[in-house]
Amino acid sequence: MFGIVRPCSHRLGEGLKTQWMAHLCGLCLALRGDHGQFARVVTNYDGLLISVLTEAQAERATGWRRTAGPCPLRGMRTASVAQGEGARLAAAVSLVLASAKVRDHVADGDGLLARRPVALAARRVATSWGKAGARTGSAVGFDTAVLVDAVDRQVGIEALAGPGTPLLTVTEPTETATAAAFAHTAVLAGRPGNAAPLAEAGRLFGRLAHLLDAVEDREADAASGAWNPLTATGTPLTEARRLADDAVHGIRLALREAEFTDSRLAHVLLVHELGRSVDRAFGTSGCGHAGDGTHDGTHGSHGSLGSPGSGALIVPPGSSVRPGPEGAFGPPPQHGGNPYTGGGNPFGGEPSFQPPAPGKRGFWAGCAAAVGLCCTCKMCCADEYEGPWSRKKREGCLSDCDCDCSCCEACQCCECCECCSCCDC
Repeated sequence: MFGIVRPCSHRLGEGLKTQWMAHLCGLCLALRGDHGQFARVVTNYDGLLISVLTEAQAERATGWRRTAGPCPLRGMRTASVAQGEGARLAAAVSLVLASAKVRDHVADGDGLLARRPVALAARRVATSWGKAGARTGSAVGFDTAVLVDAVDRQVGIEALAGPGTPLLTVTEPTETATAAAFAHTAVLAGRPGNAAPLAEAGRLFGRLAHLLDAVEDREADAASGAWNPLTATGTPLTEARRLADDAVHGIRLALREAEFTDSRLAHVLLVHELGRSVDRAFGTSGCGHAGDGTHDGTHGSHGSLGSPGSGALIVPPGSSVRPGPEGAFGPPPQHGGNPYTGGGNPFGGEPSFQPPAPGKRGFWAGCAAAVGLCCTCKMCCADEYEGPWSRKKREGCLSDCDCDCSCCEACQCCECCECCSCCDC
């Protein structure tokens, strides 16, 4: 599983966590039902947003849920899971984009894919996924050609990009693809008036996903010599952060223009959790909360750095200094570990040894690791596990973290948290 929206389970509250898991399991089962067991490996956190948005707009009626049988990823428990056109659209988009990702790895010759027989097998899998996604997309009225075209254009744009190329030129194909997927949820839900604002939200979400992926992979790409949009265009992290904050703010405004039947889960994921995703990628927070445990709205829509253009300072990744309430700087976050690993030992003596971060796994090795994580239930139940491909530390989707507050967990009386004093949206 991969994606930029990875909420802590307790932050959602019991009700929203149950809904989130219903959409995650619904996407996984839609992939299995239409395309077989192996297709379930493309299940991802961001893809389920398509299902969430579709249901959030739809009129309340029966047929949006079904009871699924026992599953190892749920500890062999049954569960109510999402079903219908929203889950199938999410499956179609996930398959087509996963197909593109595999083809990109083949083209780059990553890991085992540098070997011709393995590359040939991977190319066949990618082709199969692309066709399967197109069939499912057609079944729900969505033309996946816009996704395929975006992927094809991405290759050409990256080949021509260089120092001075605007970063948004590189992110445009991703923006176009996600805009089309988000807009189609309005069609499926019977709310055509929502298509324009959701297209805008999708466009900005695609930009954000591309930016955060580039930020998180920047050092690893530099070490391996892989292409990275920030490095290739010479874009500094401060500018990337500004664009990311603008995107989060734009998504929040776009969602206000759309009409929802029940927007709570969509709002928490696409407003609150996106801000935390930005903080996480830029290394400016731990588990999305300020170091002093306060909840002053700084993580509502812009993360911990305030609104775009507010004059807030940009905190370099890895810095132990963090902005506190009203721009003051509080103590470093108390989430464990040595806060001085980036700058030596302030008490004298030799700094502690920091082992090098492990490199990424190749496609097939990552698939094997993913199967192992699924069979051992670590993806859902472990407090922390290693990403099958990236080898980055991830939280299990049912695990708890050490945060001691939960924004909007107790606020269930409105759809947009206006009565909730812990956030500003």
